[in-house]
Order: sequence, then structure tokens, then C-alpha cells
Amino acid sequence: MNGQTLPTIVEQVDALVRKGLPALASMGEDEFRKLASGLGNARGGIVAVHPSLVPAASLAPLLERAGRPGFVVEDMTDLAEFAPIAGVEIPDAPLYVLAEPQRGDDMRNWSPDEALPEITARGRTPLTVSEGICWLLAEPAQLEPNHCFMTIASRKPKARQPKSQKGVALDARTPALWISGGTGQDGAERKGAPKVGWCWAGNRHTWLGFASVARRTS
Repeated sequence: MNGQTLPTIVEQVDALVRKGLPALASMGEDEFRKLASGLGNARGGIVAVHPSLVPAASLAPLLERAGRPGFVVEDMTDLAEFAPIAGVEIPDAPLYVLAEPQRGDDMRNWSPDEALPEITARGRTPLTVSEGICWLLAEPAQLEPNHCFMTIASRKPKARQPKSQKGVALDARTPALWISGGTGQDGAERKGAPKVGWCWAGNRHTWLGFASVARRTS
């Protein structure tokens, strides 16, 4: 879990090209590679795609497990409205690097509300949903049965809130990445596929940790 099993930055960029990222970003392969030219070639970091370049909902189908593509749950059509929470700064760059990713297995069966202050106390920041998808694009093996993770840096602000409300009121859902059981609206054909779903911020789940990184660099 120390990131040393990750491909190098260049290897990750090559893989993103093969998966069709340039086309999703409406640019040519050379132009896409130029975006990554300043990222170096270290091992242990994740190449993250800024949602302004390619949104999370378009990244999700590039995930693959057991021969099945990833997907976003049917009742999360508003995924693009989920934004970084206060205190999480995303580099203003189309591609950037996430350092020292951790899945947060030790916090399985914690709620997002409980996990966030603990992650912060450790000097780390949680992943956004786009960053979580990018981690699995670089290292699919991080998604395992009973060892999946939430991406609690992404929350949707509520459209309306009382004027007396301090701060920004948030939708109660928090995005997560796990493995579909092929039931309900998922459909049997999606059994075993990587799934972008959501959980309530106050609920606990025994199979979900809380992914975080030490820092983000552009």
C-alpha cells in the first residue's frame, strides 16, 4: 500500500493514451502527452485527470475488472455537481500527481463523518471521486472484494439553504468505489464490475475504507 507497485508516471500516461483519454479530452495524442510533460517519471504517484479535462462520469467506463467496464450507478446522474470539499485544494492543471496514496483499510466500518477528521489529523487529505477513479486506472488491483474505498473529498453543495446557515450545506451522499454484486439496477451483466456509487455521510460500511493522499502536485 506504499505506492511502490504503481507504474511510473510515463507508463501511466501511456496507459491513459491507450484507453482513449485524448479523444475524451477532445485532443490529439501528442497534445495530451504534452500536458504530462512536466510531471516527471517517478514511481509511487498517481496521474490524476482534472474533471475540467475529462469528468468523472466519462472516466468511470475506462475502469475494468473481470472483463467488465466500470460504471456510475443509475441514481447518480448529478455526479458532475460533486465538488472538492473545503480544505481540499485541487491543482489548477489538467493533469497532476497524487503522492503516497493509501486505501484507508484501517478505517473500514467508520462513517465518512468520522473518517474525515482522522484523515486530516494524520496530515493527509481524502481523494475526490475523479482521483479515486484515476488511482484504479493506474492500479486496478487496489479494488478488491471487502477492500474498497470511499472518496469523501467530493460532495455536492445543496442548491438552497437557510440564510442563517453558516458555511456550505452539503448533500448527504458521499461517492465511493466498489465492486458491483450485479443486483438491483446494476443488472446481472455488471456483476464484478467496478462501480461508482454513493453512501450516506453518517453510515458505516465494513468493506469501505477512505482513500487519501499525502499531497497533490502539478
